[in-house]
Amino acid sequence: MTGDDDDEPRRYASPPCFMREVDPAYFGLAPPPPPTPGVVAWRKAQRERLIAERLALPASFRADAAVMIARSLDTLSGDSGGRVVSAYWPFRGEPDLRPWLTALQARGARTALPVVIANRAPLVFRRWRQGERLSRGVWNIPIPAEGEAVVPDIVIAPLVGFDPGFYRLGYGGGFFDRTLARLSVTVTAIGVGYDRAALASIMPQPHDVPMRHIVTETGVRSR
Repeated sequence: MTGDDDDEPRRYASPPCFMREVDPAYFGLAPPPPPTPGVVAWRKAQRERLIAERLALPASFRADAAVMIARSLDTLSGDSGGRVVSAYWPFRGEPDLRPWLTALQARGARTALPVVIANRAPLVFRRWRQGERLSRGVWNIPIPAEGEAVVPDIVIAPLVGFDPGFYRLGYGGGFFDRTLARLSVTVTAIGVGYDRAALASIMPQPHDVPMRHIVTETGVRSR
């Protein structure tokens, strides 16, 4: 969600627990090697290509896809009453899930949006309901102006690309990867995008965190 490149070397790997926050030397492990310049350049080129293709999609296709994605998310989330569900404000042609969030609110869910607090830091999730005041965050993306910080049960992460390993290619800031590595393994991470974003591999790096599900306009892929 910022222009910083998530392919730059990190100090920690990201297994599905808090081990990421512990110096690898504690376990007698060396830090993961940085990605090669070729991998960094390839991921950047794929990111730019996929975003351009997504922006070129007809508005009618994106609207229909959002409806189908919302139906699949309903099936995955089940009874959301009392649960905290975080989605996102649509940006650069992403599926618009705001109507789905509003429907969840009517069914008793607590809904939230992610907020960038600082560069290279995990996201914070702030509670938000339709009609509540918004302010401008990174890249002028609306964020809750006053919502309380919450811990989500379900995190919907927009994706630029994805692969059969359920790895997600994002915008390059690395915010979702840092965030998911800190959250409990009981949190359900769902990547959302379009079928045409599928890649043979995103060339995942040690900091990349796989999604539990990938949802597109054609249905659900689950690990």
